Amino acid sequence: MEHIVTSNPYFGVFVLFVGTFGAFIATTVIARLASRALAAKDTEKIKLSVYECGPEITKQPNRISPQFYLFALLFLLFDVEIVFMFPWAVDFKLLGWFGFAEMLMFILLLAIGFVYAWKKGALEWHNIK
Repeated sequence: MEHIVTSNPYFGVFVLFVGTFGAFIATTVIARLASRALAAKDTEKIKLSVYECGPEITKQPNRISPQFYLFALLFLLFDVEIVFMFPWAVDFKLLGWFGFAEMLMFILLLAIGFVYAWKKGALEWHNIK
């Protein structure tokens, strides 16, 4: 008598997913612990020292605006969502009017998100001063 869980055709995929997730967590934890144990603690003096006859190093504040990160995230978001349109275009005849209506709703949601980001000023390119 087969067990109903192990007879499922996707049981192997689930086991691989759980194993991969566990391996990812274990690798992350081990790498974090190893890097904290092996990292040099006092490297700031070396980084600020003059190399041979070069100019004296001065610390510069981080002047990268969060606007750049927001712009990049929006680009990735809309880029990945556009990728979902290619399989729809390939199976357009198979999906019929239902698929067409689904894609119209998808494009409407994309447009709403785009207008929202535009109104919030996320697409404005600000000068850093």
